[in-house]
Amino acid sequence: MPHDFDLLVIGAGSGGVRCARIAAGHGARVAVVESRHWGGTCVNLGCVPKKLMVQASEYGALVDDSAGFGWSNTRGTHDWSKLIAAKDKEITRLNGIYISMLEKAGITLFTGHAQFEDAHTVRIMPSALAPDAKAQTVSAKKIIIATGSEPVRADIPGAELAITSDEAFYLKERPESVVIIGGGYIGLEFAGIFAGLESQVDLVYRQPEPLRGFDQDMRTAVKEAVNAKGIQQHPSASPQEIVRTGTGYAVTLDNGTTLNADCVMFATGRRPKVGNLGLEKAGVKTEKSGRIIVDDTQETSQPGIYAIGDVTDRINLTPVAIAEGHNLADRLFGKDPARTWSIDTTPKAVFFTPPLASVGLSEEEAARNGAVDIYLSRFTPMRHTLSGRREQKTVMKLVVDQASQKVVGVHMLGDDAAEIMQGFAVAVTAGLKKIDFDRTVGIHPTSAEELVTMRTRTRETPHTP
Repeated sequence: MPHDFDLLVIGAGSGGVRCARIAAGHGARVAVVESRHWGGTCVNLGCVPKKLMVQASEYGALVDDSAGFGWSNTRGTHDWSKLIAAKDKEITRLNGIYISMLEKAGITLFTGHAQFEDAHTVRIMPSALAPDAKAQTVSAKKIIIATGSEPVRADIPGAELAITSDEAFYLKERPESVVIIGGGYIGLEFAGIFAGLESQVDLVYRQPEPLRGFDQDMRTAVKEAVNAKGIQQHPSASPQEIVRTGTGYAVTLDNGTTLNADCVMFATGRRPKVGNLGLEKAGVKTEKSGRIIVDDTQETSQPGIYAIGDVTDRINLTPVAIAEGHNLADRLFGKDPARTWSIDTTPKAVFFTPPLASVGLSEEEAARNGAVDIYLSRFTPMRHTLSGRREQKTVMKLVVDQASQKVVGVHMLGDDAAEIMQGFAVAVTAGLKKIDFDRTVGIHPTSAEELVTMRTRTRETPHTP
């Protein structure tokens, strides 16, 4: 029996859209199903709106800093509703672009919630994006699950009283005080956003320093930067209960501290979004966490069904989902699928103020493979020699494999770190050595030049398998 489509993609996020477009470009008959947001989490509830809000949070401090350069500007008041309206307008524009791109590629679009009936058949039912849509059934030779992830709340009494990042993007008013629970990307970034817009922020996390999994020197530097931002940190602590008070909410921590705020936000991680997909009917296996199990080709336990992006819970970054989707479409429908990505050297950034960015291995990770040479620099960036904000430091670090002298990790906390790191990611991906950095002429005066002028080894870290 012939199928309606060669490929059906469930989820119109960055990875699903790229996969669909590339497959259609190879001549496949492609359809995409989306239940909530064209463009997925990144465009609607993640990277894009978050970056806009981070930028909004920085302007007040820039006005303050300008006095050191001779300006007589005085910081005004911030209009939260105006920011949210401007953000929403931009997101609506991007939604339209995603729809237009798919339609121009000749892809059939379905709006609704997809649920498997078997390994080749999906029932599309009404969803938040199309509550009045009529249910319909479609079939495809191959199906790709690209439904992304969703935020989780801690399992404590009163958890329902807290918001997550999803709701934070649509708050009608900025809270004067907020308790953020979680010390990962999302917790740090929203702590910076609210603090920059003059909310009082308490940041609670379980580890001694934020950003578990990052290089230890950089975690220490970030902790100092958070303090400099005026954010009250509560490390090595976990929430036990949230209760409503007469004026807001009270959060009780396991160390006996009680924090009061207008708003409580969970930034305690995300989980694969697989609810009510009917995976069991299609024979698609998941782990207890909901993560869809895939092999090296992105194929699930059911031949002909694939999964990409956050739903596989491997490297949960938008560019990785895009790379996986592109590769998969080439492999399934391309005549000469030669494109490859270096996933192991995927750069990453945390858009705090100042931002943190890195590529490659941390010192701790690299030392498991052999002894490493460490080059570390800490300084006040030029801008803040006049702004007076001398507590805002830039920290840079090179991790060099001692035997080969390859630079296997580059890390930076400081202004424009993400922009700078994208270029150095090419160097790490290419396997360049410390001598290649040393013989590169820097651009002066910049912070970036420090990464090619660090000549004196700070320390040697022995092999620690």
